[in-house]
Amino acid sequence: MSAQFPVARPRRLRRTPALRAMVAGTRLHPADLILPLFVKEGITEPHPVGSMPGVSQHSRDSLRKAAHEAAEAGVGGLILFGVPAVKDARGSAGDDPDGILQVALRDVTAEVGDAIVVMADTCLDEFTDHGHCGILTESGEVDNDATLERYAAVAVAQARAGAQMVAPSGMMDGQVAVIRKALDAEGFAGVPILAYSAKYASAFYGPFRDAAECAPQFGDRAGHQQDPAGPLEEALREVRLDLAEGADAVMVKPALAYLDVIRRFRDEVDVPVAAYQVSGEYAMIEAAAANGWVDRDRMIMESLVSIKRAGADLILTYWATEVARRL
Repeated sequence: MSAQFPVARPRRLRRTPALRAMVAGTRLHPADLILPLFVKEGITEPHPVGSMPGVSQHSRDSLRKAAHEAAEAGVGGLILFGVPAVKDARGSAGDDPDGILQVALRDVTAEVGDAIVVMADTCLDEFTDHGHCGILTESGEVDNDATLERYAAVAVAQARAGAQMVAPSGMMDGQVAVIRKALDAEGFAGVPILAYSAKYASAFYGPFRDAAECAPQFGDRAGHQQDPAGPLEEALREVRLDLAEGADAVMVKPALAYLDVIRRFRDEVDVPVAAYQVSGEYAMIEAAAANGWVDRDRMIMESLVSIKRAGADLILTYWATEVARRL
């Protein structure tokens, strides 16, 4: 039994900044953070993303600069997204050795690969002319099994280009197993897989689709991403399947609206749990701060601490470099 008031006074441990820091139960570290970066083929200067203030589509040169800055700040990882000049129905640029993402992976790993983990998004939506995450049937639905073949090829191409971790984000059934088998067969048994195990069909992705130029040309992704109102057991089933297929780490996306899912993942699994603080979360804070409605720096830190407190070991955030410097 603990003492009661007036002997017990919880405010004693909150009195000063030093006391609060000493007893803090949740701590962020720069190595916990992963910075998403966009690289666009054919540009020579970074192109700002209007819906994501402070974020740009990078040229190869500006990408290398951003990677250096992140590494110098102590950020744990980078995840690269490619925007090709030419797209087609099968996303051919996704596994082209000379495609923009593979070129960027070679650039970045050559310069900072010893100082930071260089990861690649393993999907097709950035590379298809229809904007969907896979191969389409004649009726316009995503063909799960035909898409798996493409994911395997993309993951191998990324590993050959220097990716130190691949992150399949398409939410296809069986994607982790197929990618693991392909990587192992091609001599990349040491390349880990970060599985997007619970990726929800969320309205929070809008600004990302501006940055990656991957908005679906028709329909939506509700047929393969999880329903925001779906049962928590569905997310747990997905993560168990991914682990059984060989996932080395798992992810929940988005983060703030799904803190309960992050918590359950952390309680259920024995691998690192990542959470993606997505573009809509970023844009809301930046927009509110630009209007003078919120304290930007405090809101950024509070949002990240809440994700960490929920159980995330790793956080993908567009503020990674800024926050790492602050820490």
